[in-house]
Formats: sequence, C-alpha cells, structure tokens
Amino acid sequence: MQAAPLLKDLVLVGGGHAHVHVLKSFAMKPMPGVRLTLIGRDIETPYSGMIPGFVAGHYSFDECHVDLARLAAWTGTRLIHAEATGIDRNVRQILLKNRPPVAYDFLSVDVGSSPSVEALPGAAEHATPVKPIAELGRRWLAFLERVKDWQGSLRIAVIGGGAGGVELALAIDHRLRAIAHHAAVAVTLVTKGEILSGQAVAARRKIRAIFHQRGIRLIENVATTRLEDGAILLANGERVAVDEAFVVTEASAAKWFANTGLPLDPRGFFAVEPTLRSTGDERIFAVGDCASVAAHPRPKAGVFAVRQGPPLADNLRRALLGQPLQPFTPQSRYLSILGTGDGRAIATRSGWAIEGTWVWRWKDHIDRKWMRMYREPPAGPMDMAARNAPPDPALADAEAKRLLADIGMRCGGCGAKVGANVLTRVLGRLAPSPVSNVTIGLDAPDDAAMIDVPAGQALVQSVDFFRTFVDDPFAFGEVAAVHALGDVWAMGARPHSALALAVVPAAAERLMEEDLFQMLSGARRVLDRSGCALIGGHSGEGPEAALGFSVNGFVVAAKALRKGGLRPGDKLVLTKKLGTGVIFAAAMRGAARGRWIADALTSMRTPSDEAAAALLAAGAHACTDVTGFGLAGHLAEMIRATGRGDDVSVDLHLDALPALDGAVELFAQGLASSLQPENLRARHLIDGMDRMASHAKLPLLFDPQTAGGLLAAVPAEAAGKIEGVVIGEVRARTAERSFIHLV
Repeated sequence: MQAAPLLKDLVLVGGGHAHVHVLKSFAMKPMPGVRLTLIGRDIETPYSGMIPGFVAGHYSFDECHVDLARLAAWTGTRLIHAEATGIDRNVRQILLKNRPPVAYDFLSVDVGSSPSVEALPGAAEHATPVKPIAELGRRWLAFLERVKDWQGSLRIAVIGGGAGGVELALAIDHRLRAIAHHAAVAVTLVTKGEILSGQAVAARRKIRAIFHQRGIRLIENVATTRLEDGAILLANGERVAVDEAFVVTEASAAKWFANTGLPLDPRGFFAVEPTLRSTGDERIFAVGDCASVAAHPRPKAGVFAVRQGPPLADNLRRALLGQPLQPFTPQSRYLSILGTGDGRAIATRSGWAIEGTWVWRWKDHIDRKWMRMYREPPAGPMDMAARNAPPDPALADAEAKRLLADIGMRCGGCGAKVGANVLTRVLGRLAPSPVSNVTIGLDAPDDAAMIDVPAGQALVQSVDFFRTFVDDPFAFGEVAAVHALGDVWAMGARPHSALALAVVPAAAERLMEEDLFQMLSGARRVLDRSGCALIGGHSGEGPEAALGFSVNGFVVAAKALRKGGLRPGDKLVLTKKLGTGVIFAAAMRGAARGRWIADALTSMRTPSDEAAAALLAAGAHACTDVTGFGLAGHLAEMIRATGRGDDVSVDLHLDALPALDGAVELFAQGLASSLQPENLRARHLIDGMDRMASHAKLPLLFDPQTAGGLLAAVPAEAAGKIEGVVIGEVRARTAERSFIHLV
C-alpha cells in the first residue's frame, strides 16, 4: 500500500507523562500526512509516582520506566535520542546538543524541570539531585552497590520537606535497613519550612509520627546553607555529618528556556494558555513541570501532568488542521498518596488523611495500571489502512497540494530525482569537505568528480547501500558511512573520498530537504573525521529512506591487508561486539529495550579507523570487516582466501565472543534477523555445531552485522596490543578438521 505523503512535522521534545499519551493517541487515531517525532535525552523515562517505590525496593528499574524506543516502535513514532538545547523560532527548528537542529511545523515541550543545586552552595559537588528524575534511577542503583557491604555508621541526609523529600527519606530508610546489614543507618530530613507545606495538617501529623517511630531525624524550619565533603551546614549553626546527601528542593527551569524568546513565568518556566499553547507562539505548546498555566496555577506534580495528555493531544490535532483550540481546566482539588517505604501509604486530600497497607495497595494498583498502558504492546496491530489514508486537505499548503494531486503517479527514471532546489539548499547547508587530491568536487560541481591518486599508491574502491532500519536520519547517515568505510579500513587503506547515493520518500519539499540534510549531515560527521571528502552523488525518491556510498581510499599496494594470509599460530581478534542484526530485528517488532538499541547504535556509529591503525602497527597478517554474512561467513572467506583455500582452520571460542547487551537474550526468545537463515548455510563448514547446539552464543556466528568491527589475524605476541577480543587461533588444517572448530 502506498504510504500517505508526509506534509507536516509534529515534534515532541521530552518523554514526559503527557507526551507518552500523545504518542498512544496518535497511534490509535492516526493523522495521515503528519510525521510524529519524539526527541528525548533519555531513552527510558521514569514514572515519577513509582520512583519512591523503586528506591524502597518495591519496583525494578524497568517496572517504573517507560521504554521510549519500544513505545515509539509500537506507535509508529520517529524517535531521536538527543538533548534539546534551544529553539530557533525564526526557522522553526529545535536545537540539539552535538548534532544539527530538527525542523518542526508544530512543537510541544515536556522536558520536566532541572535541579536547583546552584542555589545551594556545594550541592553540585557534594550531593545527588533528585531531578532530573530520569537520572536518579541509575545513580541510586550505583549508590546501593557502594553501600551494600558498608561497615559502621551510614548517615544519609535528604534536603527538602515536600512530598518528594518525605517519600524519598522514608524509602531510603527502608531500603538501606534491608540491604546494608552491617551498617548503622541514620536518615535525617532537613527542610527550611514545615514538612508537606500545603498539605493537610493531619497528613503532617501522621508523617511526623512515622518519622519518630522509624528513628528518622526531622529538622524543620531550618535552612541548609552549604554542603561540604561529609557534612551539611545549617542556618542555625549546626553541622550535620553525612555520608550521602540527596537534594529534593524546589526545581528550576532549564537554562535554555530563557534564550527562546518565549514568555516565561517568574520562575523561568514556559507561560502557556489554558489550551496548553505558549502565550507567545501559536506553533509551540508546553506541558508538565516545564510549563505554567497562568490562569490555573497548580503545584508541579505528576497528577497534573498525566491529565494534560488528552487535552494536549486534542489541541495538537486542532492546531495541525487550523481549528480553534479548546481550553483545559485542571482539577483544583486532588488526592495525594504518599508511600512510606514499608508497604504502607498515607492518602490525603483537603483536610483529611488516612493511612494503611490497603492505601499502598491502592496506590500500587493505580500506578501499575497507568504503566501498563505504555509498557505493554497494543492488543492488536496498528490500523495501517488509516495511517496510509489520504491526508486531510487542511494539512496541505499550495506546494503540498500539488504533491497530493500526483502522488499516485510519481515518475520513475530521472523524473524520480530530488528537485534541484532541494538539492542546492542541502548542499549549501553542508558546505564542501576539506580534503586534498580532489580536482573537481562539490566546491565546484560538474558532471563527475575528479581525484588525483598520489604517486606510489593504489586506489582502493568499495560500495555499500541499504535501506534505513532506524527512524533517526542523522544516526542512519552516521551508520551508513561507517559501514561503507569498513572495507577500506579492513584493507589498511586511508579513506579519501566518497560519492553518496541517497533515497528519500516523497513528501512536502521542506520535509524532503530536512530528511536529505539530516542523512548527509550524519554521514559527513563520520566522513570528515575519517579524512574522507564527500565529492558528489545522486539523490532520488523512493518508498523509504536509503543511503549508500561508493568510497575511495589510498594504500601502498604492497602494504595492503587482504582477507587471505592467515598463519598457523595467529590469534583472531574482533574489534566490536556482535548482535546488531538480532537487536534491530527485535526493534522493528518493539521487542528490543531502548538501552540495547542505544548501545548498539553507539557501536555502529563508531568508526574503525583507530582499530585499523592498531592492527597495522601490530603486524596483522589478514583482515576483513564483519558485516552482512556474519562472523562465520566472513571467517570462512578468510580461510578460503588463504593459500590454496584449505591450508588452515580456526579454533573458535564461543565463550569469548563479545555480545552487545540484549543480543543473547533476544536469541533465547526466538528472535533473529531475516538474513540469519541464509547465513546458517555456512554451518557445514563448522565442526561442533551439534555439540554446541545449546550454547547461548552460537547464533551470534550467523547474525548479520551492520557497521560491524574488524576481524584480523595477528601474531600471538601482538594480540594484547589491540583494543579487541581474542576469539580464536589459527591452526594448520588436517584432513579431519573442518574450516572452523568450535571450542
């Protein structure tokens, strides 16, 4: 089925409570022609209501975090893992850290709040801020590792007497007493006012009683003036000795908000109308802790952020279609349930408060129910017919209406090229690559590029091309460039220049320009770092994004590394972990965890230039890059290319194979790349397949790699000089030995 052409970009920045609802809403009721993009600094976003329970040990990390990668896969959302640093409203772009900005037609911001540690001297150096909450989870797990075998007194201070500080102090006390068996745990909470200011008097009374019963020291109406190594200093002159301090004071707005030119409230948060739209820009919305509705001031609490999701989704649809927005009035009275860390909780509203284990069970039920909506896949498949239906004409401007008129009859041949205006703008934004030995390149484009080959060197050429497997075009460009350069590095050559072949789906002209620019920008980052100039290429329309390169490199012919050349006694070294094939096969199904995908992309975006240089310095005898045929397939090529093709065999250590996080677990679930069965045909070359059939790492041999590492044979004495893993040894082959022997 022909996908609906993309006409508008709706970009969500931050994976807050309201935004995850928007993702699910647009999946259940798609808007054909609208591309929904989520930009998130953190790939796993916490549900704030469950974090105290996580600290207390009632929930695992995964149970209280929404995996944005899986949610994006289930909902058909484009996910970009990056940190926002600003907004350029003049060109409608969200600025990102360490990468090009992303364009938007409409923008919504839900990035929470930042720690206000700067207002407390010494806090940045000597305390753990609770916000951003997304960072607390891993910090807490690391802290538990440090203290589980603690001997003697373990003194903890929590600074801040709001609901968050109270719950955290109780949760810490409970958890540490459960795991730090040899420590004398002492928790202190310090607050400049009363605890639970603004809550019911009955709730404060109950909390004070619980603190007294549990032996938690409570210091009220005394401000903290400074933190030092091992102590906090109070306004009354007291010095409280601590081994760890947690800051849960009032959070502040991100610094970049002030540079957007948008109206802010007195504390620096985005000022929004009751419609949740900025009071100063009709294309920008803001929700959650990062925004304030002047007409309806409310505390910055998760209960309000959760309820902003439905009205935000509705008003974003209305804004896209040019319809009037609907105001939203949040509740003025709300139920607050505070966990006490020990399987009990206090519920409070207005002037009353009740306590008990049943209150905790009630809270637990509410929280788990909310998380199930975003942690579990939908009961049925997405309605692709609705997603691919013709876009609403209200989405289209004049240029987009022309696209809609001929979308069913897009030309092939040269009629499928990307338009000259788009291409010119993209190349202008990229700027020419700085490199020598290029006679004709993109600085003065002609019908073809021209390069000079230095005297005494040979020209090495290779080509690679594949369709996208990630939604982030910048990351895809990086991976495609690393993958294409792999063959040049494997031969010990120096990359010099590249021609690009790029395909982007038919869309509104501005969207096609952005997609092409993002892909080539990612590629340029890798190419420029590698000394490889982008000197030309070709671009065209297609059903989905694709990118490839014809690359050139230089090498002294006599010094080139080849696949053949294995020598008995050599050690086999692999420079990257395996598992990209199964991880991204699972990612397509929404079955791979976000952190696994992020780690795999980090590996795939890492060039192999330094590894290649180390192999040359170590006197490598043979080398190849591990890509689509998998480790077994490429190793078999090396063996066949050595001598007569049957001179050597390899002892391969399955236990030593380095695996990306999640790869082995996904294989155990029965997942694999669609190319895995083809690669399995190499099994007849391997001795020990039946004997090792139950080995968890066996499938890694046949997993196709994208932008994989280098596989090299090096002298045994040099193997330790290379940043890689020794996975086997080369043996002289005898008649009874297979090419590869599993050990």
